[in-house]
Amino acid sequence: MSASDSEATGTLIVLEADADAAGVRLDQWLAGRLAPDLSRSRVQALIKQGAVRIAGNVVGEAKRKLAAGDQIAIDMPEPEPADPEGEAIPLDILYEDDELIVINKPAGLVVHPGAGNWTGTLVNALIHHCGDSLSGIGGVKRPGIVHRLDKETSGVMVVAKTDRAHKSLSEAFADHGRTGDLERAYDALVWGFPQRMTGTIDAALGRHADRVRRAVVPEHRDDARHAITHFTVLERFGSEQGEFAAASLVECRLETGRTHQIRVHMAHIGHPVLGDPDYGQAFRTKSNRLPEPLKSNVKAFPRQALHARLLAFRHPATHLIMRFEASLPRDMGELVEGFRNL
Repeated sequence: MSASDSEATGTLIVLEADADAAGVRLDQWLAGRLAPDLSRSRVQALIKQGAVRIAGNVVGEAKRKLAAGDQIAIDMPEPEPADPEGEAIPLDILYEDDELIVINKPAGLVVHPGAGNWTGTLVNALIHHCGDSLSGIGGVKRPGIVHRLDKETSGVMVVAKTDRAHKSLSEAFADHGRTGDLERAYDALVWGFPQRMTGTIDAALGRHADRVRRAVVPEHRDDARHAITHFTVLERFGSEQGEFAAASLVECRLETGRTHQIRVHMAHIGHPVLGDPDYGQAFRTKSNRLPEPLKSNVKAFPRQALHARLLAFRHPATHLIMRFEASLPRDMGELVEGFRNL
């Protein structure tokens, strides 16, 4: 019986320690036997909850050493209800199976409940949509968020529905595709023309002085986090009309995944994302040089023009490479078309 099946039904798993288990820590051996359905941290939590018994006696220590022939019983509890309540929020679903769900997130949708956004989030929507198909991440019926998009950034996201998928996808995103199969590409409409058609921004990120935004900081600072963004200029707009404000459509690929990374990095090289309220304020007056109706459309654009267009990853169960793309949302597409017509 798989751990995922057990956790969904609240049943009992019984295992016998073989000769190779002698002297091995209980949590280590169980995590190895029950992988990939249960992580070691999940096993440790079950032990702490008193759900693991050896020879009928509850074991309270994860470091307990096993002996050959030990009979280990695990009482898998029913997954607890998720704290956030499900809400009937429409979702643009690109793919779904028993392990995961891929959605095209609209701009304006917060991913996870938090201060000021306890309802109306993607998590609330997924709890309502997935229902009993959530087998329990860490023993709770909740979707496993393995990466995030800013509230006003649109595009492709994958969310885990099982512990196995959560563990596999979390590892892939932590590695950011450096040694695995993860691939992510974002489209950004930025002010001006980058000096090179392709480039790499290698600049550490940390807290801004206002402690809300992020900023490029010296690598030796305590809060500095290594950050690398690769960019390719896809199109340039306004190059033939010198009197107009220039802009570029740029593809960005992440080698690391820091908060606001693309937005901060593009602003750092002098080409902030159009409409960015946090990192592009100094460029707001550039829209005054645009002809109507583009000038009014740019001024009225309510968010950063950033879209997660491509996401590819290895499926945690089938091990096949899954690849998903989402075209520019209508508002950003109309803005790009307006610049094309300069």
